[in-house]
Amino acid sequence: MSNTPRKILVTSALPYANGSIHLGHLLEHIQTDIWTRFQRMRGHQCFSVCADDAHGTPVMLKAQELGITPEQMVEQTRAEHHQDLLDFHVVYDNYYVTHSEENKQLCEEIYTRLNNAGYISKRTINQLFDPEKNMFLPDRFIKGTCPSCGAEDQNGDSCDVCSSTYSPTEVINPRSVVSGATPILKDSEHYFFDLPKFEAMLKDWLVSGALQEEIANKLQEWFEAGLQQWDISRDAPYFGFEIPGAPNKFFYVWVDAPVGYMASFKNYCNQHDIDFDSFWNADSDAELYHFIGKDITYFHCLFWPAILEGAGLRKPTGVNVHGFVTVNGAKMSKSSGTFIKGRTYLNHLNPEYLRYYFASKLSDGVTDIDLSFEDFAQKVNSDLVGKVVNIASRCAGFITKRFDGKLSSNIIDPELVAEFQQASETVATHFEKRQYNRAIREIMALADKANQFIDTQAPWVTIKEESKQQLTHDVCSLGINLFRILVVYLKPVLPKLAEQSEAFLNDSLEWQSAQNVLTNHEINKFKALMQRVDMDKINAIIEDSKESLGEPKKDKAKEKSTKKSPKKSGTPLEQDPIGETVSFDDFAKVDLRIAKIAKAEHVEGADKLLKLQLDLGGDTKQVFAGIKSAYQPEQLEGKLTVMVANLAPRKMRFGLSEGMVLAAGPGGDELWILEPHEGAQPGMKVK
Repeated sequence: MSNTPRKILVTSALPYANGSIHLGHLLEHIQTDIWTRFQRMRGHQCFSVCADDAHGTPVMLKAQELGITPEQMVEQTRAEHHQDLLDFHVVYDNYYVTHSEENKQLCEEIYTRLNNAGYISKRTINQLFDPEKNMFLPDRFIKGTCPSCGAEDQNGDSCDVCSSTYSPTEVINPRSVVSGATPILKDSEHYFFDLPKFEAMLKDWLVSGALQEEIANKLQEWFEAGLQQWDISRDAPYFGFEIPGAPNKFFYVWVDAPVGYMASFKNYCNQHDIDFDSFWNADSDAELYHFIGKDITYFHCLFWPAILEGAGLRKPTGVNVHGFVTVNGAKMSKSSGTFIKGRTYLNHLNPEYLRYYFASKLSDGVTDIDLSFEDFAQKVNSDLVGKVVNIASRCAGFITKRFDGKLSSNIIDPELVAEFQQASETVATHFEKRQYNRAIREIMALADKANQFIDTQAPWVTIKEESKQQLTHDVCSLGINLFRILVVYLKPVLPKLAEQSEAFLNDSLEWQSAQNVLTNHEINKFKALMQRVDMDKINAIIEDSKESLGEPKKDKAKEKSTKKSPKKSGTPLEQDPIGETVSFDDFAKVDLRIAKIAKAEHVEGADKLLKLQLDLGGDTKQVFAGIKSAYQPEQLEGKLTVMVANLAPRKMRFGLSEGMVLAAGPGGDELWILEPHEGAQPGMKVK
């Protein structure tokens, strides 16, 4: 990999200013921070910026509820967000806010360029209007009955039950979330950006290598449906920037939010005498990367590059899209205590545990990352405490107590050192490509070899023999050097551990530091670098997450008196709590049948679903099953399984699902469909 110095600007998606940082946010910020730290260690000029996303109706209404101005609320939330990120060792060159003078000026400048080039038009549209609050309602502030499946209490733009998408004006029996009033239709003149004019450019850019292939393929669906002009205006009252020459019309938040990347960097450039234009002009030789979640791909990969192109600015070099965070195999849940705020985690556990765990799971794909707490504890305890830190703790005491705190001048196993050093470019390539999980596997394989070397040499035995004092010195010195190389490779992931290790080693570590060893070098007394994860602390995080929602605090004394003795294996996290009971008569209505999987196939556009054709002994039913993480279609065809045959059909975005396949397991690749005993036949009723 070439190491010619590069000019790089990196951004993370902007946290919205009406809620706290949670573990889902942290996946992205940690992924970004690891990459930028790595680039700087490699000697590149790499800037990273972020900001709070301040504008929009939700912020305005939340501030009203709190009895403060939107500006006050945004200031408070931004300070909270920034501190949370810093405490997870996520460091941006500038953490700003979109409600800034720089952002206002840039939005107006870009809009004027687009307008002058003929990319802005106006037309009158019908919108739902709250007659009590005297305001137009964004989609998310409308609830009602789904026009596709009839499910009640659904959002104004999509249905959680059947996955249909629709216009808010199609919602049956709509109501305003703000006041509860029935909205009325009202005309309003809106401003539109002519996205269809950029179709050819966007098609070329999507396949230019700027996006992951799966994201580029997914976005092709928008071209098949036909690109539409994009509504970029909102009516007063609205917390945002007023559109030039358009009184009481404001830029939609998704206009000024990505421009906020530019504004944060411009604010930094103004303070540090950096040439802002050299990063954003169309002919820039700098690299620009956005790290985002898959839910905002549309804005970053269609609207944003089109706006930049229309305004005569450069497009991103890459948009790096990641999946969501699940906890213990399920979506983060407030009721179960797995919707965890960053601060709640920090109150109990070392932030580097989470940085390491996410790194061990993150790839360059868009797959969801599951935070399995049992796996989390095992991985941290085994890898970081049991392997990496263990190397130093096993060797340092001998160096300090028996050899005056000075490493040997002799390298006892140069071949082993060379193997560690030669891994440098492999590990670097994995970090560069955002394949952090592969980098971690490589590093831990080296840690295993270092521990095997120490086990074989057994310095705790040789130290007892006078004739083997030099051997002991050489072995422990090499162990310290191998530990040092591992810390170099882990420094982007574990900056605090690296800082503490540098103090212990009496050394400063950059990427090239792995290519030399310390001989005849004084080290400082070793102090414990990391403690094992205690499952009690994880359980406390979950309990605190429940309590933060206002749930009653458990009576610990009563719980202690009624609780049975725990089993030696397992924790309270290994099982989901038992849900609400149902009567036997209700349960007896469930018709469980043996079904043969006649056909299985992938579902285009679905991350978790497989489409199954189930043979019930002559009757065939189509089922969409969320088992893609555990099975490939070819593994399933011909198998017998158990299905709920009398479940009411459910209309989904991908088609009609006529039942449910039964499966068990914690989730991810640990999910198993139920398979009946030999002799079972399709259509048989399960008793």
